[in-house]
Amino acid sequence: MHGTRAVIHVDMDAFYASVEQLDHPRLRGRPVIVGGTGARGVVATASYEARRFGVRSAMPGATARRLCPDGVFLRPRMARYAEVSAAVFSVFAEFTPVIEGLSLDEAFLDVSASRRLLGSLPAIGALVRARVRERTGLPCSVGMAHNKLLAKLATELAKPDGLFHLPPERVGATLDPLPVERLWTIGAVAARRLAEVGVRTIGELRGADPSAVARAMGSQAATAQRLAAGIDERAVEPDRDGKSIGAECTFDQDLRTLEAAKVRLMRLVERVGERARAAGVEGRVVTLKLRVPPFETSTRRVTLVRPTAATAEVYAAGERLLARWWGESPARRLRLLGVSLSGFGGVCAAQDGLFAPQQPEDRGSDPVLDRINRRFGSGAIRRARGLSADDPE
Repeated sequence: MHGTRAVIHVDMDAFYASVEQLDHPRLRGRPVIVGGTGARGVVATASYEARRFGVRSAMPGATARRLCPDGVFLRPRMARYAEVSAAVFSVFAEFTPVIEGLSLDEAFLDVSASRRLLGSLPAIGALVRARVRERTGLPCSVGMAHNKLLAKLATELAKPDGLFHLPPERVGATLDPLPVERLWTIGAVAARRLAEVGVRTIGELRGADPSAVARAMGSQAATAQRLAAGIDERAVEPDRDGKSIGAECTFDQDLRTLEAAKVRLMRLVERVGERARAAGVEGRVVTLKLRVPPFETSTRRVTLVRPTAATAEVYAAGERLLARWWGESPARRLRLLGVSLSGFGGVCAAQDGLFAPQQPEDRGSDPVLDRINRRFGSGAIRRARGLSADDPE
């Protein structure tokens, strides 16, 4: 079967809630709901213990509290989830470079070229699942098939914390009894229209008169019937726009003043800007990572009006985020500070506020400083904003 494509779909089980239960053992076995803590909040993720009460993601927090009054409601810790996600994706990269991330906790892997070295598709899927558990302590569900549609359906059949391989010879028997809503092109409205022409299951859709399906779904009818037959020609496409360039530093002594934090921010931004310019990319999204003792991490992010790799512009955005966080933080102590630039290429809608670059410093100085630092070593020349009289460096 080495001539067929080999696709793995991995979905971390109740990811945010599982991370919370991992970090806080007292929460294991309890109904944990991440999100829905505010008056208008919605549930981001619910543990399987909470799902038994009917709690689901995207549900209003008030509804979740009514269904599960004894649930543990927690605010999301996105920086922590991103940290664990990076560890999960590093596992994926050990098996293949062809990874299509769908979110922090879900991805497709094309392991077609890995079978000669690592064995059969089921063997590779089992290895991926075991290694994710070994590295992170978290459960995941793994589906395997010869295309993306079937691999994702296999994952749904594997949940929770399971493994399911759907070989070509089992496609019809597995898909036919499932409701049509399990196909990614068919939502509630299309399912209702199909039911009106007597089509409720994937098997019925596959064998239905094309003209009847066309009355229900219009131009999408042919695509839907191909999917019902298990045909999906989409390739696993690595997400090249999701990359970022960043730098961070954990301090030997906590930073206790905003001024000291700004000094360190400039040093980090200088490194990020230099790397972005060397790579020939400009980004629209500036993200700060901030950690206070003992280990509480948060992030702040802004989307710029236009892409940039200019140190001054990235710093101006980061400085405003830092000042806002400092004013809101009860701790006002920093153990770690990080900054990253992302959103390379394309046009991105602004979010979390707009910081129009005010160009406090001419972009033209960046190439000159880059050349000096390349010749004499990183940090050989710095902007005054990155210097402090009481700093040993």
